[in-house]
Amino acid sequence: MEPDFVFVSSAFKHGVTKDDIIHAYRTMILKGVLEGYHDKHAFIGFNRAGNPIEIFYNPVGDDTIKVFHAMGCQSSTIAQIE
Repeated sequence: MEPDFVFVSSAFKHGVTKDDIIHAYRTMILKGVLEGYHDKHAFIGFNRAGNPIEIFYNPVGDDTIKVFHAMGCQSSTIAQIE
């Protein structure tokens, strides 16, 4: 089941769109908690052009996520996902 998405304005700071974030969720290849945090999560998926992007979010309840960061995927982020 796909979660409900809530977007904070900072999620769009790097030009990633809502549609790309949702598409990345649907094409997710990696998901987990960010190293050193208990409430910051991340997933890596692909935007609609097929490029990998990283998404940071906070879970809100059982079926909602609040997205606060989205941009092209960095290798340093992959290493931080537990």
